[in-house]
Amino acid sequence: MRNSLVFLKLGGSLISVKDRPYTPRPDILEQLSGEIAEGHAQHPELKILLGHGSGSYGHPAANQFSTHLGVNTPEEWQGFVEVWRQARKLNTLVMATLHNAGLPAVAFPPSAAITARKRQVITWNIEPIRAALAHGLMPVVYGDVVFDEVLGGTILSTEDLFSHLTRNLSPERLYYAGLEPGVWEQYPERNRLVKVITPGNYPAMEESLKGSAATDVTGGMIGKVRQTLALVQELPSLQAMIFSGETPGNLGKVLGGETVGTLIKA
Repeated sequence: MRNSLVFLKLGGSLISVKDRPYTPRPDILEQLSGEIAEGHAQHPELKILLGHGSGSYGHPAANQFSTHLGVNTPEEWQGFVEVWRQARKLNTLVMATLHNAGLPAVAFPPSAAITARKRQVITWNIEPIRAALAHGLMPVVYGDVVFDEVLGGTILSTEDLFSHLTRNLSPERLYYAGLEPGVWEQYPERNRLVKVITPGNYPAMEESLKGSAATDVTGGMIGKVRQTLALVQELPSLQAMIFSGETPGNLGKVLGGETVGTLIKA
């Protein structure tokens, strides 16, 4: 992987206790940061754009105020601020852990840079992100509130951000590190782990795929799969992987080019 760019998401349910509001998982954050630092050192040609979910920080407030559906009333705007505040709080914890691991991470808050229209990015100056990558830094984005020309305000998930950035920065792979070892064909029964998902085999399994078991206003697992399939159909050279970041060593393996968990490809 010479001079290759990858996007890596640390799922909100991985870095926080998703069914316990405002509860981080500092040991997991430290483990993940260490594995990213080791992978970065072993593969200096690898450029990493990092994203993370808001987990038990952003989602409870977003669910309470239905922020993702639109923001209009004074109460809803107070909810918008609360979602912003909690997402920022988790990002601050993530950034501190990355820096403690010696990583050159720089945060790019979506709320300060993006304008949307019906939950689609319409303006985002990504040149600072491009410059950070060119200088060997690690840009960090995260699920956040944004202003929306139609809805007033809304929420964009890390997957939403990755979709826009993928079309503009052309990464080789998308890595989604979560709690589960991949995509289960039945959830929460966990009867069969799906090894490969393609546009060809997805329709037959769509009904059996389930979303997240905890509060998630941005689509859960099935939303992630659908969004990723749309990307690989549009960009056939792109591949994505959904795997457990909780299992020690998995993150290092994928950064080294190994296939772990569920592979999504054209």
